[in-house]
Amino acid sequence: MKEKGKTPKTTRPHIPGYGLPKSNKGLLPWKWADDRLKKSRQYWIATTRPDGRPHVMVIWGVWVNDEFWFGTGRKSRKAQNLAANPHCVVCNEDAAQAVIVEGAVEMVDDHVRLEPVFAAYQKKYKIDIRGMGEPVFRVRPAVVFGLYEKKFGETATRWLFPE
Repeated sequence: MKEKGKTPKTTRPHIPGYGLPKSNKGLLPWKWADDRLKKSRQYWIATTRPDGRPHVMVIWGVWVNDEFWFGTGRKSRKAQNLAANPHCVVCNEDAAQAVIVEGAVEMVDDHVRLEPVFAAYQKKYKIDIRGMGEPVFRVRPAVVFGLYEKKFGETATRWLFPE
């Protein structure tokens, strides 16, 4: 899990043609993104099929310690895609206050490390995923974008995570 107390570097995203300011004035605080990732009930995950075609699916998941965790059937399309290419994009459910997480996944099977994830799933969805027998994945963010529709021009934000 991410080292406690380390926050990502906050920057302006590079989006040519949108007239974003060059200064960092008005950037969103990390708490803005963190809150939306925790509160979202559904998420979108984009993976890449082995032949290069994209695949997007709705999933349930939890945001714990600046990492996104989700379970899925090992034979699901997304699990097969992630086995071939661990890079993915996860988005919260609200496009008007969008948080877009780019990162790579790894399967985690250490039940001690998963206990906070199991507890978060239980609290959020009222289900216990411990006994499902399917993989649990962790997405470690590399970059996260925050796009607040009503104030897009002033607040478009990018957070960079150390490796």
